[in-house]
Amino acid sequence: MKIIRAKDYQDMSRKAANIISAQVIMKPDCVLGLATGGTPVGTYAQLVDWYNKGDLDFSEVTTVNLDEYRGLPKEHPQSYWYFMNENLFSKVNIDPAKTNLPDGTNLDTAAECARYNGIIHKLGGIDLQLLGIGPNGHIGFNEPGEAFELETHCIDLAPTTIEANKRFFDGNENLVPKQAYTMGIKTIMQARKVLVVANGKAKAQAVKDAVTGPVTPACPGSILQLHPDCILVADEEALSLL
Repeated sequence: MKIIRAKDYQDMSRKAANIISAQVIMKPDCVLGLATGGTPVGTYAQLVDWYNKGDLDFSEVTTVNLDEYRGLPKEHPQSYWYFMNENLFSKVNIDPAKTNLPDGTNLDTAAECARYNGIIHKLGGIDLQLLGIGPNGHIGFNEPGEAFELETHCIDLAPTTIEANKRFFDGNENLVPKQAYTMGIKTIMQARKVLVVANGKAKAQAVKDAVTGPVTPACPGSILQLHPDCILVADEEALSLL
């Protein structure tokens, strides 16, 4: 795993955006795996800025998102489709038909997981997968457990994840969906390049465990030690325990 040290959140965002923009420039029809949450917001803002300056063209790019809350329609302000539309899709020239997320309104778990796996397989896999990392080491919504989940599956969100996400639901954890569809570890590990972004002291232990700890489902991010082309871009606070 290659580690790129950033001074602060803005520097982290710019360095991560540099890696994504290089992928788009080198392969205009690339498949980007995208993440949501607070950490990548600045990265998307930087990509939008470069697009507005004429430096980037997303017209041939296809995207697949990591996850979506089960039970939320895409129009819900806390759905990940809404997040992506607000932060990236509506602000660049990406073809909406080439943007893919799990369908949170499909409550037939087996059918939805099979549908989403089929999309990723048909695309030939992911060229670059963007990831955040949760305070408990989760990537996507692959929570700590006894085994690494392989492909798209429905997960019960851990209490720590619900606690971390309640800020998006007016601070009310009762409003946070308790399940989500997420790409599995196998799908993530098959991406040709993985880019992890992390910032802040709250992520320091998870970063340490993912980078230096044993490879274990108790810290899902630790599996990335085995990826042949994984880059971690993190600020000084997130790297403070290394």
